[in-house]
Amino acid sequence: MVEPENLVLEHLRGIRTEMAKMADWMQTLSVEMTAIRQHLAGVVTIQEHDHTDLAAIKLRLDRIERRLELTE
Repeated sequence: MVEPENLVLEHLRGIRTEMAKMADWMQTLSVEMTAIRQHLAGVVTIQEHDHTDLAAIKLRLDRIERRLELTE
């Protein structure tokens, strides 16, 4: 029969092991989240740049249409 004191120690060791695994997992998630945030920031930057380019193209097209009298 296992003594109650040893049984408690065994449970505590098991809990400590699981907590260490969870801490490692949380660290991994933290690194992954940082990478995702950086990637998303890059996507937003590219999108803003593309939006600016499209706005400039639209202005040029509007000016060309006015000069060629193609506007309605």
